[in-house]
Amino acid sequence: MAVIVIPKHIAEEAERRGLDLEEFVLRALGEALNLDPEELLKTRVEIAERSLAEAREYAAKGNPVQASEKLYRAVEECIKALAEKHKTPQLEIVRKRGRWDTWLLGQAATDLSKMLGEERIKHTWAVAYDVHVWGLHDAKYRVEDVEAAMPLAEWLLNYTKRAIKAE
Repeated sequence: MAVIVIPKHIAEEAERRGLDLEEFVLRALGEALNLDPEELLKTRVEIAERSLAEAREYAAKGNPVQASEKLYRAVEECIKALAEKHKTPQLEIVRKRGRWDTWLLGQAATDLSKMLGEERIKHTWAVAYDVHVWGLHDAKYRVEDVEAAMPLAEWLLNYTKRAIKAE
């Protein structure tokens, strides 16, 4: 994975405007390089794998706040990949707004669960969002609370990998 350095004032302005820099760079590079959409899906899976591995590392080090953030990120990337793979209605809103919001991810998880007949997608999203709020934002969850969500995140990552490979 390459690291790109962006001046702090640019990153702060992007954040102030609600722009997810990694998402923006990923989409811009995909368009500029005319990448196959399947390559972008694989990239999302790589990000999810890395994030889940980091969540495990932070949990092992006793850091529930960072573990929460990384677990949520892994699930978020899986939902985005599945939504893009199955062309959920939220993609049109994402294209217009230029970013995913949590409410769009929640809607996509609901739609994907219905489309694919797999309730665990919506359930995994709900658990990851719970961990995000109580583990990261409010810093109230313990490592044990984050670790309890790991099997669901791992399931979703494996499910997403299979879905991306299936043609």
